[in-house]
Amino acid sequence: MDTQASNRHIAKNTLYLYLRMVVTIIVNLIAVRMLWRALGVDDYGIYSLVGGLVWLFTFLSATMVSATQRYMSYELGRGDMEMLRKVFSISMKVHYGLALLLIVLAEAVGIWLINCRLNIPADRMVAANWVYQCSLGAFVMTLLSVPYNASLVAHEKMNVYGYLGILEVVLKLVIIFITVWISFDRLITYSVLLFTVTLLMRVISALYCKRHFEECNVGRYSDKVLRNELIGFGKWTMLGVLGFSFRDYGMGIVLNLFFNVAVNAARGMAYQVGNVISGFASNFTMAMNPQITKRYAMGEIGEMMKLVFAGSKYALLLMGMVVVPMTVEMELVLHLWLGDLAPYVVGFTRLALLLALVECVTSPVVTAIQATGNIRLFQILISILMLSTFPLAWVWLKCGGSPYTVYYVSIGCSVIGIGLRVWLLRREIEFSCVRYFIAVYARSVPAILIAAVATWWISRFFADNFIGLAAFAVAAVALYVAVVYVIALNRSERAFVIDKAKGIIKKFSRH
Repeated sequence: MDTQASNRHIAKNTLYLYLRMVVTIIVNLIAVRMLWRALGVDDYGIYSLVGGLVWLFTFLSATMVSATQRYMSYELGRGDMEMLRKVFSISMKVHYGLALLLIVLAEAVGIWLINCRLNIPADRMVAANWVYQCSLGAFVMTLLSVPYNASLVAHEKMNVYGYLGILEVVLKLVIIFITVWISFDRLITYSVLLFTVTLLMRVISALYCKRHFEECNVGRYSDKVLRNELIGFGKWTMLGVLGFSFRDYGMGIVLNLFFNVAVNAARGMAYQVGNVISGFASNFTMAMNPQITKRYAMGEIGEMMKLVFAGSKYALLLMGMVVVPMTVEMELVLHLWLGDLAPYVVGFTRLALLLALVECVTSPVVTAIQATGNIRLFQILISILMLSTFPLAWVWLKCGGSPYTVYYVSIGCSVIGIGLRVWLLRREIEFSCVRYFIAVYARSVPAILIAAVATWWISRFFADNFIGLAAFAVAAVALYVAVVYVIALNRSERAFVIDKAKGIIKKFSRH
């Protein structure tokens, strides 16, 4: 596939993923509001805390996520179908083994924490245990779906990936409606129904992949060398994800040791919003990542690095387009969305968006490192850096720090992590680190800062109601796009934008 065709393919897949993201955001806005009101602050806090405890074991599932996606994309790039079949078959076996290990560890550790250590009201302990078991079941189903999702991504079937994502969020909205209407314990009801949806999505994705991808219908393969290679790649990935698991989910436990479940509810809400907004960048980089791996497999290192540079820059600019206006009007957005706000929700959510903005540039760099296959040092150092957030936050809170401490530490470590990733990629591939930072940040950061100041200034001229917020959003995005076009884009990028705009205008004028 030539560069132009590759770019068109990336653009097409990005559109599918953005369709998925738009629908997901709209449905999630409705769903989270309903769930917040249906459960109440304390039950929402229990759900965030206990459900997050299960997801603390993400490091086990992610052990093979990157390995499976990397090897499948790599073999597709080489055109070796026999190896592709082996990769899928062996990865399925490994995931079943991981699922069993996860159940044993989670049952042993999680039940002790919930019933003996965490600050959960006594009258909600039964519900908390139900949440934990259902969350564990849902997590196991997600784990067993990894090889099928990896096939979708490796084959770049982003339209199907998008439709499945839309179906999942719609089903989750349906179960929230059921939860609101039912008279039984709503926290238990929601947890059981959420597990049911996850199980259904596992079945649907497996059926589609078995029907459309040859490698998903193979028999048993036995290749000890490949199995050890996959597990070897995965075990180093596990180290890195272990750090992120403790940072993202372990911080909820740290907060619970010093504060009550209402603070967990505020932090859980912020985490939800941060994850949704991250989609503005991650959907773009997800469409690009398979091409990065395939370019490396084909030996086209120069083209691969162009994708890495462009991916980081455009991810940052796309994320800024959402983060800037939302941060400025965060209190109004959350008030109109949720009604009465729990303490710390606004501050937590602003910090969650800042963390998402900092980290959005990393995906193309990480994909390039993984494409080389030499990830040992990378995962060790990133794991140490992310794991350090846990004790640092605990010490800071012990010394009297505010709940916001958990985000201050996470953001600081993430900034360090960007430089660390770029330096590690430089050890594997010949390129200029200085050129990378200039290409990604030299124009983008000033543009985002100027847009942020201008957006804050114009926010004073809009009413504090839904119509005013909608008008502000349109004005803020238009202002941001104009600033980015003038400041962040270079001459060739501006010419490309004008070219595309003219093409779209001509296409519509014919009709």
